[in-house]
Amino acid sequence: MHDRFLIAGTGSGCGKTTVAAAVLRALSRRGVPLRAFKCGPDYIDPMFHTAALGVPSRSLDLFFETETGVRAQLARALSTGAVGVIEGAMGFYDGALGTTDAASAAHLARATGTPAVLVARPKGQSLSLAAVLKGFRDFAPNTLAGVILNGVSPGMYPYYRGIAEQAGLPAYGFLPDLPEAGFPDRHLGLVTAGEIAGLQGKLDRLADAAEQSIDLNGLLALAARAQPIPDRTDALASACSGKVRVAVARDAAFCFYYDDNFDVLRELGAELVEFSPLEDRSLPEGTQGVYLGGGYPELHAARLAANAEMRQAIRQAVGRGLPVIAECGGFLYLLHELAGADGVPYPMAGALPGAARLTDRLQPFGYVTLTAESDSLLARRGETIRAHEFHYAQAEDAGGGFRAVKPNGRGWPCVHTGPALYAGFPHLYFRSNPEFAARFVRKCAAVR
Repeated sequence: MHDRFLIAGTGSGCGKTTVAAAVLRALSRRGVPLRAFKCGPDYIDPMFHTAALGVPSRSLDLFFETETGVRAQLARALSTGAVGVIEGAMGFYDGALGTTDAASAAHLARATGTPAVLVARPKGQSLSLAAVLKGFRDFAPNTLAGVILNGVSPGMYPYYRGIAEQAGLPAYGFLPDLPEAGFPDRHLGLVTAGEIAGLQGKLDRLADAAEQSIDLNGLLALAARAQPIPDRTDALASACSGKVRVAVARDAAFCFYYDDNFDVLRELGAELVEFSPLEDRSLPEGTQGVYLGGGYPELHAARLAANAEMRQAIRQAVGRGLPVIAECGGFLYLLHELAGADGVPYPMAGALPGAARLTDRLQPFGYVTLTAESDSLLARRGETIRAHEFHYAQAEDAGGGFRAVKPNGRGWPCVHTGPALYAGFPHLYFRSNPEFAARFVRKCAAVR
């Protein structure tokens, strides 16, 4: 059995993450074994899933992986009999191109045979809500099976439930406005889960509301209607003999990782050891490679600068050819200087020349396909991998070892590369081309 359902939305800001967190926490408190997932390349929403469950949430992304690959991810995660709760991205039909629903929540639900429930926030609407819901129901082939109404008072819920039923979508309940349990946001989306004071109390408050006003039994019955998942894949073959020790930066400044990337590295033979560029003074003993993920170095630039010992350790590691993957925030940390949220330029590791600064708008962003312009740590010339960019920082020199091309054809050079280096804005998804990760592990294994 692979019971599961997907929580979709009419658009960004309708409350998908709030509803998903409330449902996850409420079902977890009932003792239901659960696994959470996020449609798309988001790092932040899965942190709230993880906080609600205590189990890592995983990305399911049909731009990064084939339908077979995504079904296999679900099968692996749900093989123990857990119920899957998948949170959609943006609006239900919003895909990678913007002109089709490819890689959207709707596509994911169809490709995996997963029933979907739409979160709608009927603020400023009455009967018009029926038109909105009917439009979502009839727009394209889909698995929509109901709606959850967000921001609705108990007194108004019967009224809106009737309107939803007029549109042909049964209501699975509602969440009232709960300002005391809200999640604040900032330039890259929601504030990360680890930064919210009293988060567990907020999650419990949401779960209390879900127990009272969301049909949790109905959602579990809906999950049981999901189609069986036939696709399974074997683990990747190890890329080395024994284990290689890879140091992973993990703290408030570096927290954007796909948990499946960790799975890939482990399958290939890596032993992952976490360290903090904010707190630690040196790399873990026996480090054979370094993985610097994305995050918010711009918000912690002063503390990163103050840790001169770690900056020197990273600079020396790059200088002596230790294999290093540095994505987005990790790339910024390798530069000579970073002007953070306060506008003040701070010294960084200095492993790469040039500076970067935080701007007030998104730079080139979204899904990209990377093509290697030359041989380097991860790739041979002409090889490709799918990736994602999302950043407000601008670097004087973003590199030119790869060419990034968006689904609409727009392209630009990016990434500093070398025999032991990948450092650039794009976040990689290793299962898009596992050989990239295998080369990293093999290079790490050669380090003594």
